[in-house]
Amino acid sequence: MNFEDDPTGQITPKLPVENLNPEQRSPFSRGLQRETKRAAVLSCAAKLFNTKGARSTTLADVASRLGLTKTSLYYYVATKEDLIYQCYDANVRQAHRQLDAAEQYTHAPLDCLMHFLESQIVTTLRALDDAGDFYAAPLEVASLATEHRQALEAEYRRLLKRLIEIMQRGINQGDIRPCNPVITLRAILGALDWSFYWLYEMPREEAATVSGVLRDLFSHGLLASPLRAQATPPPGLEALAVDEDVFDRDTQNRLKQEAFLKAGTRCFNQKGFSGTSLDEIAQQLQVSKGAFYYHFANKEALLTQCFDYTLDRLDQVMMRVASLDGSPVFKLEVACQHIFALQNSDQGPLVHFNAITSLPPAVRRRLLARLGAVHGVLERFIADAIQQQLFRPVPAAVVIQLLTGALNAAMDLATWQSIDSLEQGASDYFSVFFQGLQVTQQV
Repeated sequence: MNFEDDPTGQITPKLPVENLNPEQRSPFSRGLQRETKRAAVLSCAAKLFNTKGARSTTLADVASRLGLTKTSLYYYVATKEDLIYQCYDANVRQAHRQLDAAEQYTHAPLDCLMHFLESQIVTTLRALDDAGDFYAAPLEVASLATEHRQALEAEYRRLLKRLIEIMQRGINQGDIRPCNPVITLRAILGALDWSFYWLYEMPREEAATVSGVLRDLFSHGLLASPLRAQATPPPGLEALAVDEDVFDRDTQNRLKQEAFLKAGTRCFNQKGFSGTSLDEIAQQLQVSKGAFYYHFANKEALLTQCFDYTLDRLDQVMMRVASLDGSPVFKLEVACQHIFALQNSDQGPLVHFNAITSLPPAVRRRLLARLGAVHGVLERFIADAIQQQLFRPVPAAVVIQLLTGALNAAMDLATWQSIDSLEQGASDYFSVFFQGLQVTQQV
């Protein structure tokens, strides 16, 4: 993945005009001209938000990319807050339109869900090919004003409700295997959270295959023999519990530093780098701002150490899992289970990687290299399982991108549904990767 600013030139998005009446579609219509220009502003801003972060992008950045003055931009958006809201609102409205199209395309629940997911990939690829608009991933909704945040959350809940109803209908009709619809959908949607990043870097011919791989993976799963999915369940989380000397440092100084890292990670995950306040972190911990500066030079240093702290824990998981006896399928299951536990326990969460765009390029490259090493271990588990015919022959490089997206998104699961058991929650969450959604025929 590369989080550097996109070096390409200006953006010329294509305006979706399905909601305009015939008079408005006329090239002489002022309404169409204004909406075309407004769409260009939102598409340009969305592309910058996805690469730089919403709060780190300025109105001047957007105006400069479009060849406008900042004053001209105010004709389309009132404030930076308004621009972020409009971009996020455009994203969720587009998702509703895509689901509308999927429901019109087919009445079969599983096929409808797959058609909707494929359209997410197609939209990103069209934007990258300069054939359609960019849509901003709503990664910093929590930092918006209350009115905007609640409006977006309501629309997102409405979208989720529609998807749950389709999945539940599929389960009732026997089209989709029995599963927890809420948790399963969160895993699927989380898998796509970072697709606009890694699709950007992927060779074009490989990216063109992603929607097909996605349908195959979420329909049939990884396992070559799905009926034996529960034959050798992974050990309980206590089997990989982290020793006290890893998480409970001997010195009070280290414990205080870790408290700052955990509080900072939560804030960065919710509000991004620019939206995070050091005063808020200090208030959460009930300490003075001076206590923060005793441990960290500035907010950038805190974010850097949050990433290193997350990567340290991921490295520990990979080392411990790699040392276990068992098949590569078993090791992948245990790794996923343990990362899920880190994301949903008082030991976490792990930091969302969208904030990495706020760090200097040299730091960013170092951290991405560390993350790549973690992904490499997981990808080797998948490749080895395919070689041993334990997994079906699927492109491991694509699967790992989807899987790590879901791993990163696991931290938000509790906002969708309460987790009574980490073991059961992890099993429900990752079952779509191992078993897929299609009902397995008994033989």
